[in-house]
Order: sequence, then C-alpha cells, then structure tokens
Amino acid sequence: MARPRVPVLLAAAAALLGFLQTSFSFEVKESGKICITADLLVNFSVEYPAKGHQEMANFALPQTGTVLLHNSTCGKGDAPTPVLVIGFGMGQSLSLKFMKTSNQYRVEELTFSYNLSDAAFFPSASAGEYECTRDKPMTTIATTTARQTTSQVPTTTSPAPTTLPQNPAVGKYNVTGKNGTCVLASMGLQLNVSYESKDGKTGLDVLNFIPSNTSFSGNCDNSSAFLNLTFGKAKLIFHFVRNTSIEKFFLQGVTVSTTLPPEAKKPQFEAVNNSMSELGASVGNSYMCNAEETLLVTQGAFVNLFSVQVQVFKIDGDKFGAVEECQLDENNMLIPIIVGAALAGLVLIVLIAYLIGRKRSHAGYQTI
Repeated sequence: MARPRVPVLLAAAAALLGFLQTSFSFEVKESGKICITADLLVNFSVEYPAKGHQEMANFALPQTGTVLLHNSTCGKGDAPTPVLVIGFGMGQSLSLKFMKTSNQYRVEELTFSYNLSDAAFFPSASAGEYECTRDKPMTTIATTTARQTTSQVPTTTSPAPTTLPQNPAVGKYNVTGKNGTCVLASMGLQLNVSYESKDGKTGLDVLNFIPSNTSFSGNCDNSSAFLNLTFGKAKLIFHFVRNTSIEKFFLQGVTVSTTLPPEAKKPQFEAVNNSMSELGASVGNSYMCNAEETLLVTQGAFVNLFSVQVQVFKIDGDKFGAVEECQLDENNMLIPIIVGAALAGLVLIVLIAYLIGRKRSHAGYQTI
C-alpha cells in the first residue's frame, strides 16, 4: 500500500498552526512495514469554561505525543480506512482519517478530543468536558471550516482541577555493566496516574520521586539497557536501545507499576509503552533538556521529567559526554535571539532613515 504522507500544514478549528516550533514524526506500521508517515507541527487554541467565565488554552502538540497503536490502522479488513491517532497528556488525542483518491491521499476527517480534567493543559477548567473538532472533507494543504460537537461528561466523573505538587528534586542514577557504567542519568521524576474511584469519580495520583529514598538498578548489553527505579509504592523501568546503523540511542519503552490510593476502585496499576522514541542522542554524547518533558505511557498515565540529562552505552568514566539539547531548549534560546535580531534590524532602519533625511535636509542649502 502506498503511504499517506501529511505535510506540516493542517488547519482546523483547533487552530493548527505553528511558530518557532519543530514538526514531529509519527509512523504507523503493519508487519514491520510503514504504511503511514506524518510530519506534524500543531498548535491548539481551545476556549473552555472556567469558574464563571471562559478561558483560552493555547498549547502545542508535545514532543511526547505517541501513536496509539490500538486505535491506528493501515486500513484493511474490517477497518479499510487508514487512521493515525496520536495521544498525549491525560486523554488528549488527535485523529487523522485518510481517504485515497485516484492519484493522492487526503485527510478526510480530523478529530481532536480533549479532557478538561487534565490540569496540565486546562488549569482553570470547571467541568470535565470533551470536544471533538472534525474536518470533512479536508485536503492535506488546504484550510477548511470545521464543525464542532461537544459532549458533556457525566458530572460524577468530573473532578475539580487538581493542584499539582511542586517540581520534584533532581536525582542522579547509574547502571554498571561488564564494561563499566552503561547508563548515567540525572533527572527529576513525577508519576501521574488517573484512576476511577469506588464512588465513580475520577481521581489523579501524583507522586514525586524523592532521590534519597529512590533505589535504582538495571542491566545492559551492547544494544539494550534497563534503568529500574523504585520509590515506595511506585516503580519505573526505562528501556533504552541502540540503533547501530546510525549509532544513536533512545528511550524505547517505559513500564509503570504503582499502588493507588485506598479510594481507587482497582488498587494496583500497571502499564507499559514500548513504542517510544524519546531522549535520543548520538552514542558517546548525552541528551539534555532543561524544559519539562512528558512521557505518555497510556491515556491515563504519564511520567514528567525535569532537568533531564541522560547518556547510555558509551560513557567515559562517570561523566556525561558532549551535550545534545532537546528541541524545547533550542526553541527557548531561539526566541530571544530572533527578538534581539529584530530589534537590531529596527534600530538599523531608523539610523539609515535618519542619515538619509539629514543628507536631504543639507542638500536644500547652497554655499554663497
């Protein structure tokens, strides 16, 4: 099957536009072969109900957006239409349904679903509401008018916005293999798990890992490395892999297991995502990101990373190698550079205009 390709331009009522951002790549595979590949740069602007008024939430499709494999399909059998579904946060998802014409693919329907109970994106929301925005039809390069439908979530499952704890402290962790240190990591860890309580409401369990009380272990070989972190009731397993063809490492999988609060309907929670491609850098270098990053494990569980620096496989002693910064940090540095350049350009224009004006004013006088 030919692959549907989606360029950067995707416009809908969710204000899919970008500024000073980088597109992210997403793929859907079937039997090891890629059938959908998309490079997306998406900004969302959502007006939502707050306490007594309306507020506007503006956010970008995060780098941690993950293809939801159980919802995405290459299109065959009972589901003949190719579909790409990207999930992020606590229940946000962007779905693109493709249709093939005689000579091209196009996006037939675009659906954006969001959860107002996710305080990270909607901090002032007063109701747990989902909104879907659809485009039909929509070409891959044209702006179209979308229609919106809103469905109210039952009030019994709509909690008040959750007050999140302060950022976690940064801890240092390492794994030693046969040839010395094979994993070196420095980061703050925060685990977020949403759950259904016994009375039918939705709760959010937020846990900051305290480095001094966190035990760590792991193992590694030439192509795979595991970092296991345990803090009280919670355990995280990070699975790193090595791409030997391009000599890069990246985080491929995260496993979460924890005991939820007593009011949870199911006290034990476990989840795993083995289709990630995060925290990547060249072997011998370290990945670093000062900005907060989110690793989506499932729709109801994610891990926030703070001030992360990690290096895997080729480590000289116990020191990090050359730094490869994340795109979020590069964008934060790029904005003041562009603003400064714009101001410098403005000053130059004013100076040139002044000199030209002065020259013209002198030209009006003749020496006697």
